[in-house]
Amino acid sequence: MNPSNNTLAARWQRRKLKFRNSWDKLEFNLFLHPQTRRGHDAVLEGAERALAQSAQHESAAACGASPDPLVRQGWQLKQQVETQFRNCYAGQGRERMLIQVPDPAYSPAGYSLFTNLAESLQFIGVPTRILEWHEAVAPVLQSFAPTVLLSSDHHSYLERLDWDALATYRSRTPLRIGLTASLEVYGNTPLGQRLTWARAHGVDFFYTFRDAGYVRARADYQPFFDGAWPILNLPFGANILHYYPVAGFARDLDYVLLATRKSEHMPYMKRIARAHAGFIDGPGWRHVQNFRFKRARDRYLYARARVGLNVHLPEQLEWACEVNERTYQLAACGVPQLLDHPLLIDTLYSRDAVFVADSPAHYSRLFEELMHAPERAQSAALLAQRETFARHTTFHRALAFMQELDLAAA
Repeated sequence: MNPSNNTLAARWQRRKLKFRNSWDKLEFNLFLHPQTRRGHDAVLEGAERALAQSAQHESAAACGASPDPLVRQGWQLKQQVETQFRNCYAGQGRERMLIQVPDPAYSPAGYSLFTNLAESLQFIGVPTRILEWHEAVAPVLQSFAPTVLLSSDHHSYLERLDWDALATYRSRTPLRIGLTASLEVYGNTPLGQRLTWARAHGVDFFYTFRDAGYVRARADYQPFFDGAWPILNLPFGANILHYYPVAGFARDLDYVLLATRKSEHMPYMKRIARAHAGFIDGPGWRHVQNFRFKRARDRYLYARARVGLNVHLPEQLEWACEVNERTYQLAACGVPQLLDHPLLIDTLYSRDAVFVADSPAHYSRLFEELMHAPERAQSAALLAQRETFARHTTFHRALAFMQELDLAAA
């Protein structure tokens, strides 16, 4: 039987997309601005030196006297929010959180978001311990005595846990286990099989980094609710223990992008990357050798950016489900931000706080406008920074998560 017309059309579209992505990647690598390529290591080394001298760039005197209003405002907001949240949850519950964290070489994104969560829970007063990627769980159960274990519903995480040791511990000590509520459509295994496994292993709840309204609206999540599992909400945010502006730097890089290379970057970035000298770092970029993830260094890279570039995944453009961590990190660091159009951004930030493009051509036009209107860029960044410290830090997320966890246990 010959393939149907629909099947042939689908194959043709996939081939066209593959060819376009391959050409975009080749074009990007061929025409990347030479200063971006040649200057990469020197920019990185400069950030390392600045981090080693952090007392000069992060003191109250340095930040308070900075000529950059984004540094002055960010420093003040950081002090206020830290005072507001420090140990704010201490004494309100008995939970002790154990969080499995992947090695950054395996998953930079997973390492970032789980470590940010652990640090933020500890900051608000919740006893929290990280379970390292290659660490056995049994001795940690005995020494730390957790009441909640958070992991990811992915085989690479779950196969590293000793489930017999967990069962033995749970036979004498209460321990709730929570996994990420992930869907098959985003690359995981069939959900029905995973939920059967979760039932057999006593998983108590699931949690998601996606927006609560999206989870309620999308039918793919219904099997979780049919199984009487709560889905707790834990959106991304800015960990202001690491992401904040620092003093003493000129904005001498036209753009900065810190991200794993994905095909989605190419159509949005190729014109900008050809015409402008900036800084790109992350796994997968051809000009980046021996990538090493280091959160504490990022703020010193962002301090030199005239614009922070940000590009999202297709599902984030198609659904109002989430924006990436980078959205909040750029805003907290005081970087004027140019991004594509993840639908959720419209409800997270004021219209004048970020620069949103609806196409690659629009993205390039907005970038050129920002190069010629630094005052407009700065005004937007000041607003985005205020809104981030007011609503979108990982301290806000950690406190809300603990409150949801308490309700789920009631």
